[in-house]
Amino acid sequence: MDIHTSPASLAPLQESERIQSLDVMRGIVLFGILLMNINMFGLAGAYNDPTVAGGFTGWNLYTWIATNMFFEGTMRGLFSLLFGVGMFIFLDRLTKRGAGIKAADIFFRRLTWLLVFGLIHGYLLLWTGEILYDYALMGFLVYSFRNMAPKKLILAATVLVLAGSVWNYSDYIKSQKLAEDVALIDSFKAENKDLTKELKESQNAWEKMQEERSPEAIGEFNSSMQKGYFDVVAFLAPINSHYDQFMSYRYGLWDILSMMLIGIALFRWNILSAEKSFGFYAGMAAIGYLIGLSINYYELRTVLDGQFSPVAITKSNLTYGFGRIFTCMGHIGLIMIFCKSNILIWLKTSLSAVGKMALTNYIMHSLICMVVFTGVGFGLFGKLQRYELLYVVFSIWIFQLILSPIWLRYFHYGPMEWLWRNLSYQKVHPIRKEFPVTLVALQKE
Repeated sequence: MDIHTSPASLAPLQESERIQSLDVMRGIVLFGILLMNINMFGLAGAYNDPTVAGGFTGWNLYTWIATNMFFEGTMRGLFSLLFGVGMFIFLDRLTKRGAGIKAADIFFRRLTWLLVFGLIHGYLLLWTGEILYDYALMGFLVYSFRNMAPKKLILAATVLVLAGSVWNYSDYIKSQKLAEDVALIDSFKAENKDLTKELKESQNAWEKMQEERSPEAIGEFNSSMQKGYFDVVAFLAPINSHYDQFMSYRYGLWDILSMMLIGIALFRWNILSAEKSFGFYAGMAAIGYLIGLSINYYELRTVLDGQFSPVAITKSNLTYGFGRIFTCMGHIGLIMIFCKSNILIWLKTSLSAVGKMALTNYIMHSLICMVVFTGVGFGLFGKLQRYELLYVVFSIWIFQLILSPIWLRYFHYGPMEWLWRNLSYQKVHPIRKEFPVTLVALQKE
């Protein structure tokens, strides 16, 4: 057997090969993901529209404004970006070691198992916002882009974002037409005119929308989520099926794949490894935030001034893709400055550990929230206000910041990372760290 394709050369990434800035960034982004996901974990239909559930005045409104201004879309975008980087590093390392076609075998097997994890995560761990399934699907496409020049990757990502924006524009036009039809329906009824077929269809669509957001429907949703495990599995199965079909088709390419391609380009430009100067990252943060937060503020004002109407929400989505990309660049600049600095070393160490166990910690979010919110445990779904959900978020952050470094002190990988590696390489890798005999003796003393 050639030395370059020996089993040893195809081993998973070793500790010494890891890039700390990526792990720190992954830990930060994972926490940001929970900050947004908690609204779906604990409330019905209130992710985009706080008027539906969870409260929309006082601290609840401030919470919605703050999270949407700084974190909505950007955390998911950075998570996608980092996943694209991870796939590129994975393939690049195997290719440089002469793995040849074996690299593709391991890569596609890795994605296939990720897809399986995603299905289990969504249907059995009761998380309708599951994204691992979509990452696996988009990962199959990333393979063909991995060797493309960074500028071409950025161009391809731009085309994808523009295509998504066109679809958003189509949704906006449809919502405008529906609003006009609803006004016309009221006029027809006032004049005792018969509705046309088109107006009847619009009326049905509007009534369905209002029914789904009604207090009765929200109360029924809350009650269903507070039942036993198998009841909740059956209740959420159709929702998960919808997300795995339409939502993947609707958002996968424009929302996920575009950020994966941007991530690969930025990594190949050495931006994500904290190798650039402080000035470079400061400029990146300043420009990113100036443009991104300006767009985000415009979108917030559009929604607030439109009183969360469907037209206002779809109008705000017209610039969504660009606002989040520039804000993501601002976040990256700030995170890289943090990684390069000598401040809060203990926090960087803990965040890095969280990032190394990103898959385990991501799944842990669902397990904890399943116990907190569904009838499997405390059944608090729909019982907490939006700002009160932050208490759950902060508690999980603290728990994982403490647990992750402790776990990695004794183990090479998180449980899910270890399982994923074993299935990908079709080999059982040691998980527990072996300490020198002298160190073990000192620990016993």
